[in-house]
Amino acid sequence: MNASLAETLSVAMLVLVLAGAVVRPFGLPEAVIAVPAAALVVATGALSPAHALDEAERLGPVIGFLAAVLVLAQLCDDEGLFQACGAWMARTAAGRPRRLLGQVFLAASAITAVLSLDATVVLLTPVVFATAARLGARPKPHVYACTHLSNTASLLLPVSNLTNLLAFAASGLTFTRFAALMALPWLAAIAVEYAVFRRFFATDLDAGAQAPTAGDAPALPLFALVTVGCTLAGFVATSAIGVDPAWAAFAGAAVLAVRALLRRRTTAKALLNAASVPFLAFVLALGLVVRAVVDNGLDTALGRLVPDGTGLAALFGIAVLAAVLANVINNLPAVLVLLPLTAGSGPGAVLAVLLGVNIGPNLTYAGSLATLLWRRIVHAHDTEVRLGEFTRLGLYAVPASLCAAVVALWASLAVIGGG
Repeated sequence: MNASLAETLSVAMLVLVLAGAVVRPFGLPEAVIAVPAAALVVATGALSPAHALDEAERLGPVIGFLAAVLVLAQLCDDEGLFQACGAWMARTAAGRPRRLLGQVFLAASAITAVLSLDATVVLLTPVVFATAARLGARPKPHVYACTHLSNTASLLLPVSNLTNLLAFAASGLTFTRFAALMALPWLAAIAVEYAVFRRFFATDLDAGAQAPTAGDAPALPLFALVTVGCTLAGFVATSAIGVDPAWAAFAGAAVLAVRALLRRRTTAKALLNAASVPFLAFVLALGLVVRAVVDNGLDTALGRLVPDGTGLAALFGIAVLAAVLANVINNLPAVLVLLPLTAGSGPGAVLAVLLGVNIGPNLTYAGSLATLLWRRIVHAHDTEVRLGEFTRLGLYAVPASLCAAVVALWASLAVIGGG
């Protein structure tokens, strides 16, 4: 296949795959369109079999890690972790919507960081709906916080987001150094988001609510909490000794899975569903299609736009470019495209890409897969998400939080170092 035809086919397949992920015709899984598209770019020669195999080998451990974390999050939900979280939010909010917003920010930030953004979108959002209804509070500020924090609060750990897993592999950082460098940007971005939410949703937050009726609080699932804590410790230990952290994720998921199976609280089929195999196939197929686009000229075009170095101006330029690209082609393809172009500049440039692709998607519906999934959950609760309102909130929150995070990353690199 000649170069121009290969480029045209690759771009067309990427547009088709992303459109399928957004629209999901007939409610079909994203993989139904993505897998044939990936097969087509390989079969026609737009992506060579060698490069396809190389990309599959690169994404394989990341996809396995994602599967383990998804199962771990679902098993934590089965153990009652999210129900206990909802009861805690209702009790400590004491009928005050502004305090409830703070509790949602705390819960969503912690859950996103430790159990990944999918847990916040899929498992916490329904709990937040129920908690707001229980208190008679307007749900909008708290529900919007779930989607914004599923993106913004995923900056902290390599396990918080699929984009982080990809960047972690390319950065050469250890688990602890990654977390240390991203801690200040994580805090800065969340703080700015919180200030914006307090101002943007002032009317809803001033509407009032009622204190929850007295009742027995659900028991805290200590076994699940201890398992998650040990899994996090396992991430640090495996990274330190050069073992893929995916093994720690598998171990944590296996412990909870065996316990749930023995107690007949789950089934093998439920565990398979929790792993979301069609979504994992979509991720792999999307990676292959993006690799085809990169191989056929996109890397050359973008290479001229990526700033050199890791000074403040360069970090800002990389983050803005990543944010724009995330809103144009979605954050997962954006990180796949930008990582090879920035890895040579060092870990600081790679982390700047993460700032852009994790914070930037809060600007538009199509910026991240998590936001698309959040929209479906919100609609299932008969709540309207207006495009204009979502975009206005993003215009206030994204530039401010992105600037704060870039400055915080620059400071972290100066103090801690990126080596």
